[in-house]
Amino acid sequence: MQTNTVNAQSHSTPTFTVKVTNIDKDRGGNIMVMLFSQDGFPKVHSKALSIQTHKAESSELLFSFEQTLEEIAVKVLHDENEDTKVTKNWTGIWPKDGLGFTNQQKVTLTGPPNYKNSKVSKAQYQKGLFIAVVYP
Repeated sequence: MQTNTVNAQSHSTPTFTVKVTNIDKDRGGNIMVMLFSQDGFPKVHSKALSIQTHKAESSELLFSFEQTLEEIAVKVLHDENEDTKVTKNWTGIWPKDGLGFTNQQKVTLTGPPNYKNSKVSKAQYQKGLFIAVVYP
């Protein structure tokens, strides 16, 4: 009887981490981390490539993702009321929830950050990302 041996190689998708810092855990709710390509960033959460959610129980949380795209942008939302949307303050313009973006982008008078300024390359994100939540 002849036996053939085949060496199978694992082709796993590279994993990288997003460390979310400056979380105000006293506000409760969830921390949502969303990965985007250009399509939908940063407002259309349904177009995110991946979304992970964790209770805001610590001032820092670590999220792990698998991704192979050449570039992505990341949005972090401290979703205090757990409705998966950015809640606006009394003006209806400014966010009430804490937000964070890649490349330390922020919401300004002209609106949310754009993809061009928020994107990071595969070489950058595979080293791990650090995003601080900014509160109004």
